[in-house]
Amino acid sequence: MKNLVIVESPTKARLVGRYAKPVLGDVVTRACFGHLRDLPEGELGIDVANDFFPKYEVIASRKKIIEELRPQVRKAETIYLATDPDREGEAVAWHFYHVFKPELKGKKLHRVFFREITEKAVQHSLKNPRQLDLALVQAAVSRRVMDRMVGYIISPKLWKGVKGKDLSAGRVQTAALRLLVEQKSSEVSVEFEL
Repeated sequence: MKNLVIVESPTKARLVGRYAKPVLGDVVTRACFGHLRDLPEGELGIDVANDFFPKYEVIASRKKIIEELRPQVRKAETIYLATDPDREGEAVAWHFYHVFKPELKGKKLHRVFFREITEKAVQHSLKNPRQLDLALVQAAVSRRVMDRMVGYIISPKLWKGVKGKDLSAGRVQTAALRLLVEQKSSEVSVEFEL
């Protein structure tokens, strides 16, 4: 197999594969089912003393799909990461890269995306690949770290104050964005190489 296209959902995989064939020829399209790595469950998962470095691990429910994808990644000469066209899709592609880093050595890796699954959109994207947008990846990582930190610190206090409620204080995108804007002099030093 010469080309491997990775999308997030199996439904997209069939249609994208059909539209990709005229452009790429020898192509296999597979779904990664979204994020392959995340912060560990049951702990903060952030090294607060080391610039808030996130400690990612493979998501347990994704181990099987990773093992199914591994031979496909090894066989391909070129891999197209066609995850969703937003910061989370960019992060999904970045996590894919890190999970399959050994298998990707010496291969061509491209980032493509389309806002609609049409023949024209898919083929245009495949003809115009780009590199991963590390600013979008950094935005996704920052949001995830802020969600986790606020959730782990505030949720237990919330549970004490509001008994009997299944509440969580995660998902802090607006507050996190405000904090990042106000922190003009600091930078997130997370491993964003490719």
